[in-house]
Amino acid sequence: MEYVSTRGGTRAVDFEGALFSGYAPDGGLFMPQRIPSLDRDTLQRWSSLSYPELVKELCSLFVPAKLVPRNALNELIDRAFSRFRHKNVVHLSRLKDGLNVLELWHGVTYAFKDLSLSCTGQFLQYFLEKKQKHVNILVGTSGDTGSSAIESVRGQKNVDIFVLLPKGLCTQIQELQMTTVIEDNVHVFAAHGNSDEIDEPIKELFADVDFAGKYHLMSLNSVNWSRIMVQIAHYFYAYFQCTPSLDTTPLPMVEIVVPTGGGGNITAGCIAQKMGLPIRLITVVNSNDIIHRTVQHGDFSLAESVKATLASAMDIQEPYNVERILWLLSGSDSRLIKTLMEQFNISKRLKLPEDLHRKLSETLGSCSASDQDIVGAMRHCWEENQYLLCPHSAVAAHYHYSQPHSIPRCCLAPASAAKFQDALLRAGLVPQIPPEITALTAMETRSTPLERGQDWAQVLRGQIEAVAQQW
Repeated sequence: MEYVSTRGGTRAVDFEGALFSGYAPDGGLFMPQRIPSLDRDTLQRWSSLSYPELVKELCSLFVPAKLVPRNALNELIDRAFSRFRHKNVVHLSRLKDGLNVLELWHGVTYAFKDLSLSCTGQFLQYFLEKKQKHVNILVGTSGDTGSSAIESVRGQKNVDIFVLLPKGLCTQIQELQMTTVIEDNVHVFAAHGNSDEIDEPIKELFADVDFAGKYHLMSLNSVNWSRIMVQIAHYFYAYFQCTPSLDTTPLPMVEIVVPTGGGGNITAGCIAQKMGLPIRLITVVNSNDIIHRTVQHGDFSLAESVKATLASAMDIQEPYNVERILWLLSGSDSRLIKTLMEQFNISKRLKLPEDLHRKLSETLGSCSASDQDIVGAMRHCWEENQYLLCPHSAVAAHYHYSQPHSIPRCCLAPASAAKFQDALLRAGLVPQIPPEITALTAMETRSTPLERGQDWAQVLRGQIEAVAQQW
């Protein structure tokens, strides 16, 4: 299994090469050269597996045994999930009115990103220990990625992590989950800008190929293929939990509703679908609706500004993983993707070719939700089930409550409601806060401010160079 850039200007790499990369050197994103196809017998065999066992099976298709032997792969994944609070790692709550909620948030930071990042952290350690190598990880976060990434590598001697968060645009809990981690290898920057603005200095450093190579830069954002790979398991688990039977021909469909920000999770869904899983995918967004407009009208163009919403982790204007989806749907046409993305990078506006838009709209349904819709779904779910949704999960629930369905449906829940007290209060609901989250407010914090007018990329360079001198 080799990995190629969506833009076709880089030689193929193996899993290790993709793992330790951010963007590909040509600006594209790494994808498997070939998507494995699963037959009915395999799906039936997998249908009784636990979530961790599904992750192991899926990873073994994309990580050759010559790189990571199967017994080592199994041990890494078991270790990755050892800190999860739920015995099944993820849990399906079956609620009234056909609302199935797949809780992906039982990890350390109460967010779905713990699932993929805990595994990615284990993969990193495996290769770094073998090669006695040090890496510098750069992460831009709109809320949950930063804390999950920090937890996946905190205290590790051969990794330093640099996290940029948008000051005041995360919830207090999300920010504290990052700034209270006092470790020598953790460096948190509180930037006075939005999620898209903090991505710019990170892109600039990765684009400086000499600097990126000298200091072994890598990304743990969903730019990193390893995260997408692990997330494919969400869809298989959701399908097997919700399908009424595997005895019919053709296999029954299940609709999976996916709250979407940067597009990594929905990309994993598209790959699962391409592997042969009979699912219908719905991508749901907040008022930052570029993905919705792309699906509905082929209009991949920026709005005038990012809107601050209750579903803050989805306040993203440039969902970079759309490039992966377009590459998949174009039949791996890297020349076309390169042309389209270069056009978008220049003008920030792109009208998809008619054929590509048709394939996209056949692959995905879409919906956008306002803050009013989010609050309404949170209240509806509580009144009907005494079940608290986070505002991102509520975007999916809004779709469920507003769209009738004739096939089983599963809504992915990316975070615990406990992280979003302000949104709960706005919905007139009472937060239920676990003690480990309450304790954050009394802990020491540490971060470096990034002010407007500063050259953020230069500040990052200086910090990375200073860390390197200690090695």
